[in-house]
Amino acid sequence: MCGILAFFSSRGDAGAHRDAVAGALECLHHRGPDETGIDVVDGDVVFAHKRLSIIDVESSHEPLSYANDRYLLTFNGEIYNYLELREELIRECGAIFATQGDAEVVVAGYHHWGEQVLTRLRGMFAFVIWDRLARRAFGARDYFGIKPMYYMDTTDGLFLASEKKALLELAGPLPVDGASLSHYLTLQYVPEPRTLHEGIQRIGSGELLRWTPLDGVEVERWFRPVFQPAPVDDEQKVFDRIRDTLRDSVRVHMRADVPVGAFLSSGIDSTAIVALAREFNPNILTFTVGFDVDGYSEIGVAQDSARHLGVTTIPTVIGPQDMMDALPKIVWHLDDPVADPSLVPLYFVAKKAAEHVTVVLSGEGSDEFFGGYTIYREPLSLNSIQRLPHPLQRGLRAMSRVIPRGVKGKSFLERGTTRIEDRYYGNARMFAEVEKRVLMRRNDGSVRYTDVTAPIYAECTDLDDVTKMQYVDLHTWLRGDILVKADRISMAHSLEVRVPFLDKDVFEVASTLPVGLKLPPRSNATKYALRRALDGVVPPPIVNRRKLGFPTPTRVWLRGEMYEWARHILATSGAGELLDLGYAEDLLEDHRRGEADHSRKVWTVLVFCVWYGVFVDGTIDPGIERNQSALLTKPPLSSPVA
Repeated sequence: MCGILAFFSSRGDAGAHRDAVAGALECLHHRGPDETGIDVVDGDVVFAHKRLSIIDVESSHEPLSYANDRYLLTFNGEIYNYLELREELIRECGAIFATQGDAEVVVAGYHHWGEQVLTRLRGMFAFVIWDRLARRAFGARDYFGIKPMYYMDTTDGLFLASEKKALLELAGPLPVDGASLSHYLTLQYVPEPRTLHEGIQRIGSGELLRWTPLDGVEVERWFRPVFQPAPVDDEQKVFDRIRDTLRDSVRVHMRADVPVGAFLSSGIDSTAIVALAREFNPNILTFTVGFDVDGYSEIGVAQDSARHLGVTTIPTVIGPQDMMDALPKIVWHLDDPVADPSLVPLYFVAKKAAEHVTVVLSGEGSDEFFGGYTIYREPLSLNSIQRLPHPLQRGLRAMSRVIPRGVKGKSFLERGTTRIEDRYYGNARMFAEVEKRVLMRRNDGSVRYTDVTAPIYAECTDLDDVTKMQYVDLHTWLRGDILVKADRISMAHSLEVRVPFLDKDVFEVASTLPVGLKLPPRSNATKYALRRALDGVVPPPIVNRRKLGFPTPTRVWLRGEMYEWARHILATSGAGELLDLGYAEDLLEDHRRGEADHSRKVWTVLVFCVWYGVFVDGTIDPGIERNQSALLTKPPLSSPVA
């Protein structure tokens, strides 16, 4: 696990950029405080990294060389089947290894299998390999986008980094991307591959990158998750397969040479991970977080689960001042704003976990794979309308327009007569297009949420509406919100988060489930197949418990303890050049008076204002201390062998 920063020179003058790259690397110190390295290779490349040692702690230094130094690898992530791949490479290819780590398996696999090595990897990764003989770079991100990779293509060459802030150090001030801002205000995150800065993009989830000095950069999709729901003859066999596959995923995700713990909330996902993990380590430590506000703490349920499972859980309680104090640091670590309030409790539970362990297991991905969001039931409730002939649906649509807002039945008719492609754009729905025309100072209406979702819907036209919603969330919400916060907030504390649900073998099972095994028609349950698979594994009270997921009392605090703080941010932010902050202040006042619950919208604007103060006009100090560690020195690389 590490923070990556690399420069590939178009002019053969990489050495001239070494000091600038070394300085920018210190932005990534939190990703790898155990080891720092800077290497200039043949005038073509500067490899810089910060290492968090997890596997093969005493070796596997980066950039890791292979085949007489022909290939050089810089790698972020973990390959959980590296032991099996290592044996296969030795047995079938005669591969020779100099380390005991997982990173060398990646570069050895590339040497013997080429780009097809990607399909054999089981894990989370973002890496780049430099072929010194061919003068070619090859990089990739994992299947579902667990590990990040940003890039900046310039006339000098290609820059790659684990976090955008390192590239901003090298690029200097860049304009705010208006389209990305518009998408953020709708979705509460910036969707891949964009960022909020023009000129810097992300390699997308499941994408690879090729680069040469002559041809420049090429990005291509190498993995596309495909849902293939199929009829089931024997449900119990399906449940058994889910349980056995998830158990195996947890087993390999616990491979590490450092202590491994787990997050524990009140829901089935994290509880399932802990229940299975304790089979391999009965003494696993768990960590939970809550608030001293009624209805907003999962600590009690998590402690009950921990007692039932016979494990220790360490709680953390936070208050409104903690939230206000931490937000600038959180936003700095995020690179781009994510207006998900659960980032704050995650920040504090990760901080606590890092005091005890280096790796934690977490339950992300279960909802997108197995149908866990309540909104996924919507198509089932609308079947009665959507089965009607189209002329009748058009009549009902016209009727809905004359029904006053707030009258029972209006929303049902509107949703029932609207295609899934036009009504669902992911789990978060912040500002509507009409609201953004008021809020945004530069908005001609040319950017819409469908710019993000339409290409995704075009890939899944043959799926039922429920599975289409899963597919959209897998490509937007999971990548833009869930996994961004999991990676950035854990790495803020030099803590590695592993997500056993987001395993290619687990997806292979989940992708075949029919709708009836995810959302049974005569029940309010979600993730039905997963819940049945975990009978006898997860404590009975948790199996059917409604998902909470570290809830945050933002709604309550913005009416009380956080009101003056929020008003001050809106009144003083330089982001007023892009947003009508007076409109946002009106929303805050309406919220305070209890006229409406605008907490999520207000929070979305507040997070952007803090981001603007940190990354654009510099008026907000995130309080991050720059590291001044000495650089690791290694012997020079030998010449590549033809």
